[in-house]
Amino acid sequence: MCPKLFRRWPSWAVLPFLVACTTPSPVPRAADGWHPVSLPGKRATHYAQVVKAGRPALLAEADRSASLMRRHWPLAADQLGEVRFSWWVAAPLSGANLAEAGLGDSPARVLFAFDGDHARLSSRNRLMFDLAESISGERPPYATLMYVFGNRPEHLGRTIVHTRTDRIRKIVLDAGPAHAGQWRDHRRNLAEDFRQAFGEAPGRLLSVAVLTDADNTQQQAQAWYGPVEIRALSD
Repeated sequence: MCPKLFRRWPSWAVLPFLVACTTPSPVPRAADGWHPVSLPGKRATHYAQVVKAGRPALLAEADRSASLMRRHWPLAADQLGEVRFSWWVAAPLSGANLAEAGLGDSPARVLFAFDGDHARLSSRNRLMFDLAESISGERPPYATLMYVFGNRPEHLGRTIVHTRTDRIRKIVLDAGPAHAGQWRDHRRNLAEDFRQAFGEAPGRLLSVAVLTDADNTQQQAQAWYGPVEIRALSD
């Protein structure tokens, strides 16, 4: 541990790692394993089971807030197959920019956290991992791949490296008002997307989460998530 180095970084510098941490929540879990996870210093996004346009859904309502619903989902790297998920976003967040620090809010995200060889991390990332672990009690995953709903149509299809760490990368699947106000269904090859985003093969899958946040832009966001499905190659 390096306390003098840690004092150089404010707490927000390690929040991206805390988003991806696999620390169990003290809140009782639902029967399907999904459970809420709060973030230090952040107001909690409200999540509730509802029906949206005839589909069972998880409603997420953010009011200048950021928190997750997460499920531990261990799966060996050689078993990673297709993932399916869907979201309905009420509206994009005006002024949000996934590529700019301090503006990276998104009304809908699906996150996949992966294990890997932590000895390969840069010295900066190792220090930030140590600090995040000291705050949360759990070491962050080696890498996190996010599928996101963006505000800017020009970001559509891009992979965006997080502004504070290259261990989090975001693939923009939908963007702008043209994709809002409707169910958007997505099917992705998780292992191939990881290779394209990080330039290496994925490790073991650790967990899956959804996140609706509007804390940076101090706005309100509303989204509905359909079930997340992962097809293991042995299925």
